[in-house]
Amino acid sequence: MRAMSLIEGFASSAALLLFLGVAAQTQSPGRLYVSNEASKSISVIDTRTNRVLRTIPVGQRARGITVSPDGRRVYVALSDEIAMRESAGDRIAVIDAASGKIISRYRSGSDPEQFGVTPDGRRIYASNEDAGTASAIDVATGRVIASMVVGIEPEGVAVSPDGRWAYVTAETSNTVSVIDTKANKVVSSFLVDIRPRAAAFAPDGKRAYVSAEVGGSITVVDVSKHEPVGTIALERGEGKPVGIVVSHDGKWLYAANGRTSTVSVIDLAKHQVIATIGVGRRPWGIALSRDGRTLYTANGLSNDVSVVDVASRKVIATVKVGERPWGVASGPG
Repeated sequence: MRAMSLIEGFASSAALLLFLGVAAQTQSPGRLYVSNEASKSISVIDTRTNRVLRTIPVGQRARGITVSPDGRRVYVALSDEIAMRESAGDRIAVIDAASGKIISRYRSGSDPEQFGVTPDGRRIYASNEDAGTASAIDVATGRVIASMVVGIEPEGVAVSPDGRWAYVTAETSNTVSVIDTKANKVVSSFLVDIRPRAAAFAPDGKRAYVSAEVGGSITVVDVSKHEPVGTIALERGEGKPVGIVVSHDGKWLYAANGRTSTVSVIDLAKHQVIATIGVGRRPWGIALSRDGRTLYTANGLSNDVSVVDVASRKVIATVKVGERPWGVASGPG
């Protein structure tokens, strides 16, 4: 009987260890990168513990931030707050994700704000707010290979999942410029609602979405025609969407509503807001974890990041970061 109990106990322990091992695998560690505009730094957060691991000084105002497709590099748009022409402070900084060190600074143009990386990781398309241009940057050489005139005060940039198109929003002209990434030319432009901030593509690339902060809406775009096909009003037009992100399955769109300190959850099949989540003060950047289970917002006035459980649509943690956090990007551990 005692031998049998020992065997049963060993089996139970083995089962527990196996369970814990599976649980650990399903909760793989990741990193979250937050650009702090005022403190000119990047906060690196462990997404398992929701603690800041390190702070990386970058020396200039930090805004748009993205992780390379292979997860090895973090790109961040830096700009000189004083100069109205391109200066040495206007760069796309390249950070080695493993060491946290800046390994290069790519020229972009005057006042880079946001950018998108092609799925193959070979090119960056960046908006230059002061210049009214978008730059195509070759990642291998760090050189600008094309500069294209877009709308007035360009801001948001999104690259389609197949890498064929880059959409650039312009907040003053209320337009979206369409860049053909094969030719590196603007091939189309269309009007959207007032003060467009960000753009995002659906995973299948058939639709794109553009947030309009003043308009309080999301424009739905038919990518095959580069034409708007609908508008989704947020909170009856009272929402102030800035950053947006589409769920990995393409069913939901999440919009960070800036001045209203909320996130709108939009059902993309119905084109309706089905939930509103209260987060920190003035959420700007927004990102999903790589497994799609967790949502993050960079809250510029409360100097923190809200961690939202996607299933329950509730804030489960708040992480203090630097001053005026602007952008947020998810990467592997």
